[in-house]
Amino acid sequence: MGNKNLGVIERKATIFNVQKYNMYDGPGVRTLIFFQGCPLRCKWCANPEGMIKKYRVMFKSNSCVNCGACVSVCPVGIHTISNESLKHEVNRNIECIGCRKCVDACLNSALSIVGEVKTISELVEIVEEDRAFYEASGGGVTLGGGEVLMQPEAASSLLMACKQEGINTAIETCGYAKLESVLKVAEFTDLFLFDIKHINSDKHFELTGVRNEQILENLKELLRRKYKVKIRMPLLKGVNDHKEDIEDIIKFLMPFKDYKNFKGIDLLPYHKMGVNKYKQLGIEYPIEGDPSLSNEDLNKIESWIKKYDLSVKVIRH
Repeated sequence: MGNKNLGVIERKATIFNVQKYNMYDGPGVRTLIFFQGCPLRCKWCANPEGMIKKYRVMFKSNSCVNCGACVSVCPVGIHTISNESLKHEVNRNIECIGCRKCVDACLNSALSIVGEVKTISELVEIVEEDRAFYEASGGGVTLGGGEVLMQPEAASSLLMACKQEGINTAIETCGYAKLESVLKVAEFTDLFLFDIKHINSDKHFELTGVRNEQILENLKELLRRKYKVKIRMPLLKGVNDHKEDIEDIIKFLMPFKDYKNFKGIDLLPYHKMGVNKYKQLGIEYPIEGDPSLSNEDLNKIESWIKKYDLSVKVIRH
């Protein structure tokens, strides 16, 4: 698709990754676009680089040879070689401007910069590259994050453009946004992948930094207004896998059980895929121990939900 908005000031989105050939976030083969910025601070977040809508330096200390090439090219002085240890250090108090000169200078690919501003046309072109895969598999584009609803204007523009090109659309969301933003995006969304992280608002606040009343109200509104919704439940052992917590979620969902637009539940077991990113960002991983669930645990939770005749599936990466 060429730029149809030539000569017009075009809306832009701040993203931090594009993942092609995704099989987990919506039907068929999908292109997943990660929007930057999130209002939640989930302790288990696998994409900490997407929490803040700013450029962020990711540094792999194990790959660094402490040559200092990045020091001489950084215009704001983020990179230094310590006088004491003679090792490369990143000053996290200085804001990165996203020039990526340090990345170009790095001999061992120890540095990367997270955060990129793209026009809607540029993003649609990326999505369009894999149209043949979507058509063969019933796939399309999924917007994730971070939290896509933090950029509702850009998200709705991108989703609308994709719909105009005949591409199936989905978003994965924590649901924490004004209803107005949710509905703006809903107009062009074929499927919502909607998180329920904990049904109890106090515990939700403890785990994510926000309460869940607005989230649950938005979920009810989407279901009542006949938008297609699939529930996703991130699961951590000893945190939100107790039988009473699961049953409280089921009770909340039961009034919508027979709605044709309610597309069932995906269980998302805790994984450690994002752990190394915390070190690269110079921040501490918030979870102690290993809250992974065994296959036996997951089968048990799945059986609790199936007893209520609800469609449920464990998503194993």
